[in-house]
Amino acid sequence: MESVVRGGTRWKRFAVVMVPSVAATAAIGVALAQGALAASFSVSGQSFKVSAERLEGKGFFQYGSLAQGTDLEGNKTAHPVAVSAFKSAEITKMCQSVVTPNVPIFGNITLQLNAGGNGTPVKAENLYLDVEDLDANAEFKNINIGVAAGKASKGPGIQPGTEKSVNPYGFSQEADEAVLTKVRQKAWATTAGTFKLSGLSMRLHKGIKECY
Repeated sequence: MESVVRGGTRWKRFAVVMVPSVAATAAIGVALAQGALAASFSVSGQSFKVSAERLEGKGFFQYGSLAQGTDLEGNKTAHPVAVSAFKSAEITKMCQSVVTPNVPIFGNITLQLNAGGNGTPVKAENLYLDVEDLDANAEFKNINIGVAAGKASKGPGIQPGTEKSVNPYGFSQEADEAVLTKVRQKAWATTAGTFKLSGLSMRLHKGIKECY
């Protein structure tokens, strides 16, 4: 039977797409909270906001790259980013939010994820943040500025599978440790080999309710 068309939206198709997506997101969120999965957060065609009270990482490596993605029409896209990589990291009071605009009937909808509060930080191994914009207070230990990306040795190295998007002779920096406080950033992707989200909370909000 043909789905009903109202205001240009096929509601049956809309429901078929949205309901499994929300259910899958919830299931993945529970597994992440239990430390059972590697993690990759990305939103097709959109950047998203991330905030944290404190990020303390060991084995820091930062370099330029392109974040690959697909827009809502299925077209391949690439976005210039600064990749911040850590061998290990602890994140206190982390928040991630993304706004889906103009959802029929509901208007703007915000998906917000919070974790790492109540004295137990988020813990990650081989963490990669594809950052478009960053504001924070930063402190580095034994920093090495200007090392070629292909010769850096302190961090986890260039993210596997993205080597073609990176100039191995391009500018990068590395440090034994990095501490960032009052973090506010826009990112295209967050990826980790392991990600344990203590105190995970995932909420859908009607309207715009971003992390900052």
